[in-house]
Amino acid sequence: MTGQRKRMLVFGRGSESIPHFSLADDPVDVVRAGDVHVPDAVADYVLVAGCEPQQLSDVQVGALGVFHALPDAVVLLDDALTVLWHNQTFQTILQSEPAVRLVGCPLQDVIAPMDGTDLTRVAMPTNGGAVELQVRRENRTVLSLRLSRRPINLGDGKQCAVILTVRDVTALIHEKQKQDAIYRAGLELGNLSPDEVTGMTPDERVAILKEQILQLTQEVLGYDRFEIRLLNTETNELQPLLEFGMAPEAASRRLYAEANGNGVTGFVAWSKRSYLCVDTKSDQLYLCGAADARSSLTVPLMIRDVLLGTFNVEGPGTKSFSEKDLEFLVLFGRVVASSLNQLQLLEAEKATVTTENADRLRREVAEPSDEILKAATWILDRYVGHDPDLADRLDVITRKVRKIRLDVGAVVGLDASPGLSSPAIPRPPRSALRNRRVLVTDEDARTREEAHTLLEQMGCEVDAVTTAGEACSMLRNHAYDVVLIDIRLSDANGYECFRRLREINTAVPIIMMTSFGYDSTHSIVKARQEGLRAVLYKPFRRAQMLDEIEKAVASQNR
Repeated sequence: MTGQRKRMLVFGRGSESIPHFSLADDPVDVVRAGDVHVPDAVADYVLVAGCEPQQLSDVQVGALGVFHALPDAVVLLDDALTVLWHNQTFQTILQSEPAVRLVGCPLQDVIAPMDGTDLTRVAMPTNGGAVELQVRRENRTVLSLRLSRRPINLGDGKQCAVILTVRDVTALIHEKQKQDAIYRAGLELGNLSPDEVTGMTPDERVAILKEQILQLTQEVLGYDRFEIRLLNTETNELQPLLEFGMAPEAASRRLYAEANGNGVTGFVAWSKRSYLCVDTKSDQLYLCGAADARSSLTVPLMIRDVLLGTFNVEGPGTKSFSEKDLEFLVLFGRVVASSLNQLQLLEAEKATVTTENADRLRREVAEPSDEILKAATWILDRYVGHDPDLADRLDVITRKVRKIRLDVGAVVGLDASPGLSSPAIPRPPRSALRNRRVLVTDEDARTREEAHTLLEQMGCEVDAVTTAGEACSMLRNHAYDVVLIDIRLSDANGYECFRRLREINTAVPIIMMTSFGYDSTHSIVKARQEGLRAVLYKPFRRAQMLDEIEKAVASQNR
């Protein structure tokens, strides 16, 4: 090595006074930190000159490995976005082999986005700001990039460089995707169309719900060993409803909602608390489910603090599940519980034939009785005052039609018990709606039919019409507790109908109905300014409609 010149890299305020000298007759070049090109800061010796005591210099910080220990990758790029330097985290995030040299490579080639992102075309702000973006790579990882241009002396007259920080956000993205998938699953499981509800037998509806739960459990959460049981409140037994990948003896095992002797499933049902079993071999509660299971998750299925059943998932390895997996199963369990509540209600309908027959009678009576009432009211509206006998006869017709409807409703037996083997959660009493009269105005026959079925089950009297003119005629001649109107009618928009009804009766509560979409006439906004009480967005859920009507009735009583 004699004769080859060595380098001493000097940092600190005193570096200007360090002369050129030799060590053991070897020539030494003194290089000051400010004169060093960043990619080639190699030296045989390092001298820190003039540093204050107990303060770490840049060299000491670097020597301690702080930059390489950062959780985020830090990369220094030139203006052409070529890598000049990076910490070890960058190589780790890229899952790149240590022997692969990244310095000197274009950032586009190093990141290799598979989503079509061209990093060379990213426009960075010149005012010291930063640009942020996400890219997806071929290995399905998602990286969050933040680039900013900063003044840095790189030598050769280069005064600026680009600083890049990189973070692997794959887990966060997957978590968000799973949350979105669970949300969509909830919409799908809870969205049985009227055609599905009315056009199928109870057994067919039950089969559809089971198939949906099975499919979504596998697609959304990726589980292929699971079991769902329903609680029979009369016997306290957890009866098998749906299983996949479980051992035959486990699927047929009788379990009860008790703290001991009934496995994790019985304990969860008894305590109403979730349970994470990290090792089935050492867990005293665990009873064999899947043949190769070494860990499990179990959550209670709850509706309004009432236990419906349990959802158990099993995995092939110890510690297959984390607390995060448990959180997702709890969230998904709420979706399943809501669906199972519907399932039990459908089972109740199957067991109570009179309810099904009464609903069919309602549907068959609703439309013709509405037509009779509209025709009678139309005549009454035009000849009132001219012929008292005619008015009396029309009044008899309307009262008889309404009595037929009430007689049909009496067949249902509103206070009858559903008589389930696994009882459903009883519907909250809606005594405030009993004997209330509701006028529904909508051109959609399905909406009118649903209003008849749902509200008459609650003891309401429902009249349904299709136009604003018919609604005004009905309101002039009959008393109503609540009026529901769609914002799109053939003879008026929602606001015009609202205003005309208000002129007839200023006290009756009015609720508007609309599908999700653009309200070109701004009917809702205008009507709100004039006292509109509520808006129902289609397709609305059962409880949503009942709640709004109940609130409207309550406001009238105050």
